[in-house]
Amino acid sequence: MGIYLVSVGASEWFSEGEADGDGEVEDEDGFGTVAAALNDALRDRGLPPFTALPEAAPFVRGSGLAFEEKLVPPMDGFVALCEAHLSPAETDLLCGWTVLVPVSLDEEVTLPVASGYTDQTVVAGAPQVLALAERLSDAVELPSAVPATSDNLDLTMWFLDGPAKDLAATRPEPWADDLDTAFYVAVYLRAAQFVLRRGSPVAYS
Repeated sequence: MGIYLVSVGASEWFSEGEADGDGEVEDEDGFGTVAAALNDALRDRGLPPFTALPEAAPFVRGSGLAFEEKLVPPMDGFVALCEAHLSPAETDLLCGWTVLVPVSLDEEVTLPVASGYTDQTVVAGAPQVLALAERLSDAVELPSAVPATSDNLDLTMWFLDGPAKDLAATRPEPWADDLDTAFYVAVYLRAAQFVLRRGSPVAYS
C-alpha cells in the first residue's frame, strides 16, 4: 500500500468515471471528468484546451516514457525546506496539487471532482512547479547521480534501497543531511520535467 505518483496516458485521461450513490462523480476508473472540467476552466481563462497527450507506456526502468514513484518517507523535512525557501503561496502550489499537466498556469485550477484522496481535484502547471522544484534542488545541491527518470520507482529505489546512503556518506552537501527531504525534492523535480518532456500528466494514485 501507499501513495503513488504515476503518469496518465490518453485513454485513461479521457475515460469517464462513474457516479456514486450520491450522484457525485469520481474519476476512479478514468480522468474524463477532470479532463472536461479542466478544459472548461482553460477556456474561461482564454487558454486552449488540453487535448494532445500520448498513450501510456510500459513501466521500464530508465526509458523515460512513464512515471511511477511511491511516496514512502515522511514529508516533514521537505515541508520545512519549502517554508524556508518558498513563500506560502509557492509552497501551496508545489505541494497542493493532485494532477500536474504540461500547461502553463499562473495559478492552480480547482475542480469540483473527487480524487482518490480529496473531495476536489487541484491541477497545477508543470512549468510553474518545475521552477519551484529547481530552486529547492539548487538549495540542497541535489547531485547529478540522482536518476534522471522515474519509470519504475527509479527514485524510490535509489533513495530507499540504492546507493543514496553510501553516496551521502562521502558527500558533505546539504542534500546528504536529510535523504527523505532530498527524495521529495527529486520527485517533484523529475515529475515536472517528465510532464513537460513527455506531454503526459502525472497524478496521485
